[in-house]
Amino acid sequence: MNLKEVITSFDKKEFLELPKRLYKNEPNWICPLDIEIDGIFNPESNSNFEHGEAIRWLLYDNEVVVGRIAAFIDKIKVNHYKYPTGGCGFFECINNQEAAFMLFDTAKRWLMDRGMKAMLGPVNFGENFNHWGLLVDGFMPQGYGMPYNFPYYKALFENYGFKNYFEQYSFHKVLADGFPERMLKFAEYTEQRPGYSFEHFSFERVDDFVGYFVEVYNTIWSAFHDNYSPLKDKDIREMLVNSKSVIDEELIWFAFDKGKPVGLLVVMPDVNQVISKLGNGKLTFLNKLKFLFYRRRAITRCRAFVAGIYPEYQNTGIIGALFYQLIKTLRKKPHQKEIELSWVGDYNPKMETIYEKIGGKKMKTHITYMHLFDSSLSFERFTNEFEGKKY
Repeated sequence: MNLKEVITSFDKKEFLELPKRLYKNEPNWICPLDIEIDGIFNPESNSNFEHGEAIRWLLYDNEVVVGRIAAFIDKIKVNHYKYPTGGCGFFECINNQEAAFMLFDTAKRWLMDRGMKAMLGPVNFGENFNHWGLLVDGFMPQGYGMPYNFPYYKALFENYGFKNYFEQYSFHKVLADGFPERMLKFAEYTEQRPGYSFEHFSFERVDDFVGYFVEVYNTIWSAFHDNYSPLKDKDIREMLVNSKSVIDEELIWFAFDKGKPVGLLVVMPDVNQVISKLGNGKLTFLNKLKFLFYRRRAITRCRAFVAGIYPEYQNTGIIGALFYQLIKTLRKKPHQKEIELSWVGDYNPKMETIYEKIGGKKMKTHITYMHLFDSSLSFERFTNEFEGKKY
C-alpha cells in the first residue's frame, strides 16, 4: 500500500468517489454534495485558510483507492487545548487496521512537523456543527451535516490510541407527541417577563441578524475557552446567503433582554431528505431540478444546529421561552413531523436536561477523539470550563 497527496483534479475526484464506493450497499448513508466537501478544502470558499492549512491523502492498494484522510491546523485554535493540537477528518477506509494506521500515521507526522503534540478526530476544518465526530450509536440516516460511518471505524480509532475527548448526543422529538404542559406554561410565563422579547430571522434584515448571531455565539463560546477565536460576520452572512434556498426564516430565533441579544436557536429543514434522492452527490442540471421538486415535498423533519444562551441567563428560563417560539412555529407547519436536537456535548448536562424536558429521546452518539503523540503526556477529557464561574 502507498499514500499519495491529493493535488491533481483526478486526485480530488478520487477523494470524493471513495466513500461512494465504500457505502454503495449501505442504505443508511447519504452521499454529501461534492461541491460542499470540495469547498472545505478550497481557500477561496473556506476562510479558515486565512489562519490555517489543510492537506489530504489517498491510500492505494494495487492502484485501487482504499482509504483517505485529511489533516489540518487552525493556527488560532491550536492552543485551545492542554497541548498544541491539530485535527484529522474525512477519514474513510476499508476494514483493515494496517491501512487505517498508515492514514493516521501520515496525518500525525504532518502535524508533528508543524509543532503539534495531539490531534482531534474525526473533525472538520471549520465549525463543529458540521462533519464533526465519529458515529458510535444510532446507525440510521443522519441529519444534514451529521457524519455517518461504518461501525468498525470505532475500533480502528481506538486501537490506534485515540481516546474519548467528549461525546456528542443527538435527541429526536416526534412533534405529534406534543410537549409537556408544565414546560409550556413556564415558558409562556417567562416569555411575558418585562424586557424579554423574541424575533425570528429575516433576510430583509440579514445584517442585523448576522450581528446578533456573531455576538451571541462568540460570547457563549468564549466562556468555554479563554482563547476562543471569534466567528466573523462575513462568514456567517455568506453561510446564510448560500443556504437561502433551504432556510425557513421562522425556524431561526433570537432572544433579547431589553433589546440586547442573549440567546439564539438555529433550526434548519433537514435537506438531507432531499440530497438522499440525488444519489451521487453531484449537482447536475437534472439533480438541480430534483432538488427544487423535492425541497417542498420531501422534507418532514428539521435539525437544530445551534442553541445557546449567555451563561448568566442559564437559570432564568429564557432558553425554554426561546424553544417555545419554535414550538409555536412548528405547530403551524404540519409537514414537519420531527425535530432532531443535535448535538449537545456530554460536558453540557444542562442542555441535555432541556432536551429531555421537551420530550427529546437520545438517539445518536458521536465521539470526538483525541490522540496524544507522546504517551507520557497526561490525557484529560474536555469539560465545561464556565461551570462555576461568576458573572
